[in-house]
Amino acid sequence: MIVRDFNKLIESERDRVVSDAQWTSVRMLLADDGMGFSFHITFLEEGSEHEFEYKNHFESVYCMKGKGTITDLATGETHEIHPGVMYALDQHDRHVLRAEEELVMACCFNPPVTGNEVHQADGSYALETS
Repeated sequence: MIVRDFNKLIESERDRVVSDAQWTSVRMLLADDGMGFSFHITFLEEGSEHEFEYKNHFESVYCMKGKGTITDLATGETHEIHPGVMYALDQHDRHVLRAEEELVMACCFNPPVTGNEVHQADGSYALETS
């Protein structure tokens, strides 16, 4: 059984707290936990805009707090994001996520991330094999 306290992770386990341009992610589960997926709590700054395309990963996201939108760049369709909304990138969808207010999101990745990834120029994470 794996039990982790979010509050203790943000205070002490800096290897599980990852930041990039206008977002911070607390990695509750990573690849080395052996669960087959990773689980994160991610904070996106108010007014920020992020373009991603996870070519090597599937991601599902549940909004716990805040308000924003997600736009599917293939179709141009935009969806409102607010607490209770979940989206799943089941087609490795290239998208833009906009935070009108600070967004707090619970995210799962498959395959799991290792915690060392950085977004590449195309908005994806490389697939790590080790």
